[in-house]
Amino acid sequence: MIHFDSWKDLMNPEIYIQYGGFWLVLFIIFAETGLFVGFFLPGDSLLFVSGIFAKDIIAETFGSTNSDFLDTTILATCVSLAAIIGNEVGYYFGYKTGPILYEKKDTFLFKKKYLFKAHDFFEEHGRLAVIMARFLPIVRTFTPIVAGIVKMDKKKFFFDNVIGAFLWSFMLIFAGHYLNELFRQQFGIELKTHLEIIILIIVLITTLPIIIKFFITKKEI
Repeated sequence: MIHFDSWKDLMNPEIYIQYGGFWLVLFIIFAETGLFVGFFLPGDSLLFVSGIFAKDIIAETFGSTNSDFLDTTILATCVSLAAIIGNEVGYYFGYKTGPILYEKKDTFLFKKKYLFKAHDFFEEHGRLAVIMARFLPIVRTFTPIVAGIVKMDKKKFFFDNVIGAFLWSFMLIFAGHYLNELFRQQFGIELKTHLEIIILIIVLITTLPIIIKFFITKKEI
């Protein structure tokens, strides 16, 4: 059973990997990309850290293939599938209940402002938003819902959904795995022992576009 000492632990991907392993990682990716209540869950940092532990995760779940590349590929593929399913659920939810969400009052798990941000992002970037949103925290949770609300063509959404899911999953998981290998071999540094710094850097990088967009919009107003 996962035990959280503070709310900060909710954003710590290592805890999910340590206590839940492979299946919990898949569920979190599904929830973070398909359920509006999952916007606070770690996405990018979870994938990157999962890449660092990819060999251990696969070995504990299915047994090691004795190939770092194959183990990492299996993990990235499964995560991609979870992300695809999550977005399809989000799209269907938006397609069926969209108008109701705009009338829903804010709660702890639902913030209407995030829905509006995702809508503006979708309107600005169109179909490309489905792919780009994968790399933006919060926005990726609400973009498929907005795509459903505006009745985006289902086949086009699915196509963009698949591309975005595989790009996001493979890039971050492989980056985590092979950067860890690079730092260990070239500099004798284990990224596993510096996860707090790594997570902080990833959070700053992924939220920077949102922060810049916020200040630009505020300045224009």
